[in-house]
Amino acid sequence: MNTINKFFRWYFSRNALPYWAVLAFDTFVVLFSGLVCYALDHGPSSTTKVFWPLLGTLCFYLLFFIIGFRVTRIYSGVLRYSSFADLYRIGVANLIGIVSVVVLRWFFHADAVFVPIRTKELVFMGILATAIMASARVMVKFLYEHVLDNAALKPAFIYGVRTGGIALAKGLRLANPIRFSLKGFVSDADDMAGHTLQGVRVYKNDEHLLERMKKMNVSVLLVSPLKRDRLVENQEFVNSLLDAGINIYFNDIAQKWDGKSDLNASQLREVQIEDLLPRDEIQVDLKAVEDLLRDKVILITGSAGSIGSEMVRQISKFKPARMVLVDEAETPQHDIRLMMARNYPGVPAETIVTSITNQSRMEQIFQNHRPDYVFHAAAYKHVPMMEDNPSEAVLNNIYGTRVIADLAVKYGVKKFVMISTDKAVNPTNVMGCSKRICEIYCQALNKALQEGRVQGQTQFVTTRFGNVLGSNGSVIPLFREQIKHGGPVTVTHPDIIRFFMLIPEACKLVLEAGTMGKGGEIFVFDMGKPVKIAELARRMIRLSGATNVEVQFTGLRDGEKLYEEVLNDEEITKPTFNNKIKIAQVREYDYAEASAAIDRLIEQSKAYDDMETVRQMKVIVPEYKSQHSKYEALDVAK
Repeated sequence: MNTINKFFRWYFSRNALPYWAVLAFDTFVVLFSGLVCYALDHGPSSTTKVFWPLLGTLCFYLLFFIIGFRVTRIYSGVLRYSSFADLYRIGVANLIGIVSVVVLRWFFHADAVFVPIRTKELVFMGILATAIMASARVMVKFLYEHVLDNAALKPAFIYGVRTGGIALAKGLRLANPIRFSLKGFVSDADDMAGHTLQGVRVYKNDEHLLERMKKMNVSVLLVSPLKRDRLVENQEFVNSLLDAGINIYFNDIAQKWDGKSDLNASQLREVQIEDLLPRDEIQVDLKAVEDLLRDKVILITGSAGSIGSEMVRQISKFKPARMVLVDEAETPQHDIRLMMARNYPGVPAETIVTSITNQSRMEQIFQNHRPDYVFHAAAYKHVPMMEDNPSEAVLNNIYGTRVIADLAVKYGVKKFVMISTDKAVNPTNVMGCSKRICEIYCQALNKALQEGRVQGQTQFVTTRFGNVLGSNGSVIPLFREQIKHGGPVTVTHPDIIRFFMLIPEACKLVLEAGTMGKGGEIFVFDMGKPVKIAELARRMIRLSGATNVEVQFTGLRDGEKLYEEVLNDEEITKPTFNNKIKIAQVREYDYAEASAAIDRLIEQSKAYDDMETVRQMKVIVPEYKSQHSKYEALDVAK
């Protein structure tokens, strides 16, 4: 028994048994079946007398069976993943062999040369060979799924018993490799509890569920695509699963699932924190965006950043005439260059390494490429860094934006889309205020264009949103790194909250708002429900499986708020073409006055006097009140 067990374990440790080995087994089965059927019809003694001639005859007939094997391609699959279709092909292959032999005997009188075998013996020979070959494959599949390799499979429950749950269960058995052993289903409905599906029991999602899973050593919950939103909404259930050490798995391909076919269980993956944050699905009219951007020249600043690089990917799908990608970070920009060559070889792309503050270089770029649309994502964004470097915030964020905006007007850009932040609302830090001043300049310039005080056709649109999940420097990558090194996970304050959005979702909203806007608008995005950062950290620790990582509170950083606002208290909003996008009604600035004030600010920043630079920023944005910062002294002085 140990020898047999070792053989099967050796076989299952391989990717697949060589097809010639399976062919050798099948040829033996055909010959064995022929001998058995002949012996049953003629008796053992008669069979013994003609054994060698009979074996030669069967070997000749075997050639026609091998032709059948070849025609039906019964060796194209892997034995342990055999399905009903594979068994069907075996039957067809053997039928081809029988029919070929019968035709040969009928037309060529082969019985005069070979040992005569009756037609009924040939038929029973084919039936027996098919039964043995099919049974062998079923046995191997059964041994692999239920006996020999169970120790290597993770015991799992499936959450969902309707169409999605059944499709996922079927997909588990077809997965390559098989990773999970199905032990039961979980249902929210009372009427399903106690029933049996796919050979396992359905359990009620109640207070006893985790106890049952623990008794059965079940450590994995596979989530049906139809239950994904329900699970995320039930945060208490999610927390109880994580606290119990239950790993949750989703299937990304389920987003494109047709609801009928089996789900690809090979693509099941363990959930990340991004999957468990509650948010509504975002619908964007990408067809309308595509119609506007197709065959246009698109310039993207900050193209190597988190937002900029996703903008590059999404816009490239619309087949623009040319992409002009600008970023001062050489290595990330090189990665974008390689990505474009690999994923979008049909889209002409210029990857340019320079700063948006290099006015002469930027003018050369506009002059040479004449962009139709500009998406301005380049900015310094880290709050503590800009708190210590206000002059750099002014020069890069504000002066750089003015350089790009003025060139857009000069070279006839159709639309200029600036990406702003929720930190620009009632700013409490240098970075947020610098972005608010960028908004002021773009909106004032747009109004001057509309009124004819500045000559040009460019429409300026601003988009505001909060934190994007997984962006460079955001808390999630930081927490992952801290957990990886054993902690502690640092959170600034127990009560700090933030809005979060996925990078692709944010970029889709930017595209729709930017292309559909008429100019002068500041679009704000519905960011959903705010998330408590301390709870986010604890959940990430539970997801990692770590048991000795602590959360440590370090105190609010300079300029940091406990919560972010998307709209100013004095602002009102009005609806738009998308219920996730609204237009902020903000105080408007005169272009000449705003431009003059910004000129003074830029000149002041070149002296690198932090206090005086921030003082000038507060003059332009009176609602800028510093928090947890040395610049609070300027507010007291007023």
